[in-house]
Amino acid sequence: MNNEILLILSLVLIYTCVVLFYRFLGRSGLYCWTVLATIAANIEVLIVVDAFGMEQTLGNVLFASTFLVTDILSETEGKRAADKAVLIGILTSGVFILISQSWLLYTPNASDWASPAIASVFSNTPRLMLSSIIVYAIVQAFDVFAYHAIWAHTTKWCNDSMRFLWLRNNGSTLVSQFFNTLLYTFAAFWGVYEFKTLMNIVLSSYVIFIFTSLLDTPAVYIARKLSSDINGKAELSYYSSNKT
Repeated sequence: MNNEILLILSLVLIYTCVVLFYRFLGRSGLYCWTVLATIAANIEVLIVVDAFGMEQTLGNVLFASTFLVTDILSETEGKRAADKAVLIGILTSGVFILISQSWLLYTPNASDWASPAIASVFSNTPRLMLSSIIVYAIVQAFDVFAYHAIWAHTTKWCNDSMRFLWLRNNGSTLVSQFFNTLLYTFAAFWGVYEFKTLMNIVLSSYVIFIFTSLLDTPAVYIARKLSSDINGKAELSYYSSNKT
């Protein structure tokens, strides 16, 4: 099976899992997904593949799913719930990095076979780790802010909080993903690559995020319908989010 098919299948599977986590576990399910996706993406991002004519790291779809989580929470549970997911992601990323780096401090037994592989995978530089956490915190917080700012403006324009879900979902995520790509690339690799190379990395990475962002819109609509069917909170979430 080629890489392109695998990436498409993984996108469908991951976004479906997000919706199912919300359907069966509610808000707690999305918090659990944030932890899972944050840890897995930190590992998966170390794998480089060729797909769709571009060299890219894995982890893009999993990372994009954390934006899907905050958009679903913003839409159905309110801004406070989305902000909590961002905080969970930041803490998870930081703690996981500290724990994984502590593994490298141990002296392995003579019969140990895993330590060389573990060291190869988790011996990231402090610059990359720090860049990852800082950029994650900035762009996720901005995504939640932008989502609710767009929501407030569209509600004012049409006097209907349920309309323009596609706009607040895609608008907030596409801008946030651009900032994520730009900030992380320059923070992590400035001085390592030439400016032209950095811009090529930014552009190729952002093309991937455009597709992952646009394709998560149906999942947000499905999640809102599920929320409305279960407890009727979707229509009130905009107003409750302003109160919290």
